[in-house]
Amino acid sequence: MRLAILGAFPFPLPQGSQAFARDHARALEAAGASVTFFCYGSGQGDDPPGLEVVRVPDVLSSKDLRAGPTLQKPVSDAALAAIYVRAHRERHFDAAIAHNVEATLAAAAVRVLTGVPVIYLAHTLMEHELASFGPELLHDLLNTAGAGIDRVAARSADAVIALCEAARVELSVRTRAPVRVIPPGLDPTPDPSGEDQARACARAGVKPEAFVLYAGNLDRYQNLDELEAAARRVPELPVVVATHAAPPDRASPLRFHFAESPDEVRALTFAAGVSVLPRRRRGGFPIKLLNYMEARRAIVARADVAESLEHDRNAWLLPSDAGASELAVALSKLLGDRDRARRLGCAARERLESHHAWPLLATRTLSFVGSAVRDARA
Repeated sequence: MRLAILGAFPFPLPQGSQAFARDHARALEAAGASVTFFCYGSGQGDDPPGLEVVRVPDVLSSKDLRAGPTLQKPVSDAALAAIYVRAHRERHFDAAIAHNVEATLAAAAVRVLTGVPVIYLAHTLMEHELASFGPELLHDLLNTAGAGIDRVAARSADAVIALCEAARVELSVRTRAPVRVIPPGLDPTPDPSGEDQARACARAGVKPEAFVLYAGNLDRYQNLDELEAAARRVPELPVVVATHAAPPDRASPLRFHFAESPDEVRALTFAAGVSVLPRRRRGGFPIKLLNYMEARRAIVARADVAESLEHDRNAWLLPSDAGASELAVALSKLLGDRDRARRLGCAARERLESHHAWPLLATRTLSFVGSAVRDARA
């Protein structure tokens, strides 16, 4: 199967969406597909070895590495569609897998030229996320607009891959196309050495297994304000925020740590006592959960965001209406109970290995895409 994979974002980049798209493409190739990856011209670092990457010309590419809408991105998305059409004339793709809304709309807009079925891979639901990129005054309006965008993207596609059950339920009522849950994967690699973990902890100013870790970007949809409020309630609780983004220029009870590389973030993840995901917005599968699971870290998250995990079996899950006080209590309790934290962390690793292995997920993806291609051509 000849696949075009479209990502309307900078690539590569040490963030969840880009890491997922990279590993997804590699897994599909390993499962036997021929993959061409289309993306913006910006990014950080070298392209993944062996992956054919076609980029939007630099002059037309958004230079903003942050998530969220900008005035430049529609231009970049149009250029993304153009380079995809040009490549299709030579490669004759069987299907286009489009990561998130913008890439889906770009691929669907030129389907009249390509005739290629479009598979919408929904990283999240815009109904729950779009408002995080705008002012509080426009919150309801942006949520409504996000729901409309979700509807248009789902109806534009020939099939939809959702990353969690909540997204499948919401997208199924917005389209007649088949919607299938196929979560992201992660194949574990060797643990960072004890020396690497100790070095990362020294740079962050913490002791191994004696701190809480959040690893990732600082965008508003991550609800770090609530993690900050939890840390403020328990001042003695060391909460490290390991990020590649510039830390905020203000006083905070959180310990913002600018990581020099993804390897340093990974070393801190393995060294943490507890990992935390304060995010409230459902509809996706945060890739950092897989990183926490790989590291055998006890995870504190909300049940409707980490829906594949089970409370007190392989994570510590809070109800959706839990606030900063409940979050603070959970973090303090787990950090002070190493036996329970290790039990939950080991069970999380078992869950990763049994449900998120890329070979199985890639095979399921190719089967679903193949079915969508046959239906589109019938």
